[in-house]
Amino acid sequence: MKILKISTIVFLLAVSFDVTAQNGIWQVFTTRNSDIGGNNVLAMTADKKNNIWVGTYNGLNRYSNRTWTDFADFNAKLKNQSVNCLMVDSKGMLWIGTDDYGVIEFDGTYWVEHTKETHRLGLKFVKEIVEDKNGIYWIGVTLGGLVSFDGNEWIKYTPNDSGLPSDFVLDIAVDRADRKWVTTNSGICVFNGSRWTTYNVHNSGLPDNIVPAVAIDRDNAKWFGTLNGLARFDGTNWTVWNIENSPLPSNQINDLAFDMDGLLWIATSEGAAVFDCVDRWDTFTSRNSKIPAGNIYKVSNDRRGNHWFGNDASGLACLSDYRLPEREQPKTVEEKPKVEPQPEPKPEPKPEAKPAETKVRVNPFLEQGYITLTLETPEAEVEFINAEGKSIRTIVHYKNGAKINIAKMPRGMYTLRVRSPKGEKKIKFNYK
Repeated sequence: MKILKISTIVFLLAVSFDVTAQNGIWQVFTTRNSDIGGNNVLAMTADKKNNIWVGTYNGLNRYSNRTWTDFADFNAKLKNQSVNCLMVDSKGMLWIGTDDYGVIEFDGTYWVEHTKETHRLGLKFVKEIVEDKNGIYWIGVTLGGLVSFDGNEWIKYTPNDSGLPSDFVLDIAVDRADRKWVTTNSGICVFNGSRWTTYNVHNSGLPDNIVPAVAIDRDNAKWFGTLNGLARFDGTNWTVWNIENSPLPSNQINDLAFDMDGLLWIATSEGAAVFDCVDRWDTFTSRNSKIPAGNIYKVSNDRRGNHWFGNDASGLACLSDYRLPEREQPKTVEEKPKVEPQPEPKPEPKPEAKPAETKVRVNPFLEQGYITLTLETPEAEVEFINAEGKSIRTIVHYKNGAKINIAKMPRGMYTLRVRSPKGEKKIKFNYK
């Protein structure tokens, strides 16, 4: 464990644009109009003083009193480092999940770096950190499983030694009974400390096995964001909302967050939405608001009632002074002669949102008997699927640029399915 001390912070003046909408005020922060560290927003949280902490591909930033601070100036490991998740614990400590340096703690003055544990447990691509009711920290690692830390002991769980359905952990939430709800790319599992229970498309009402987000409401009902819509599970019944039966902008749900009023805020690949969990909705896209166009990757709410949206390429947006519109009351009209209704043309179905894709290039060296892959991440899972659709080979921890020996594989057409923290991609590959 390594502890570093931070020196006095010098704040930088930031510039942002205030835009008044029909309902609420929008502020948009990008690298062009402010001192935010990057336009690819990966993580957000608010601390007890209502400072907003933002993680990007370029490190850690804080927004406080209209000023931005880049914390790479005080910890060099955050320079150009992907900060994937942020969490303020019950003691006020900020927990930072990174790509290359595992978990870092920061109390405003000192940094705690768990260097040995990062190497020993393979804490690469830390995706989520939560604290349970006993003060135990649960860490989700993409392609690395689930890790618990009680302040002294570290325990790692993988599909090989637990009921975890996949080591591709995406999100974690803790319910009233202190059960851990862990979402993966192969469904959901619940861990009560001794027993694991799995929910997937085959044994439940879950609409998709890839589940990027989970949130728990005041009634202890669980809400899941999937690549095929929003799902609610009350312990017995499942309810699903998608673009066919709701105003959701997209079926690809990236993140979920409840605010102080119990409203559910939803980040999707085509904008955002808010839902009162009964029947009132509102949506925000680049066509009807000032939210940045495209993929809204993260959503968060602060203690002042502001709502924050992180775009994966176009910066950070804040909506303040917003109120969910009330239900429209039915209007009283004079009775008119009945007119036989004419059949209405059927609306064209909305296109399904495509899941996020990672960038991959295949480099064939067939005469030498191998191929390499060029990835946008240091590591990924690579699966070979033959022409009959059967999985014949999987490389769980493929390193970017490493050789894959194919000399002993049968000739023919293959599909390479590549899964990384940035998404999934399928590529056709003809081994002649």
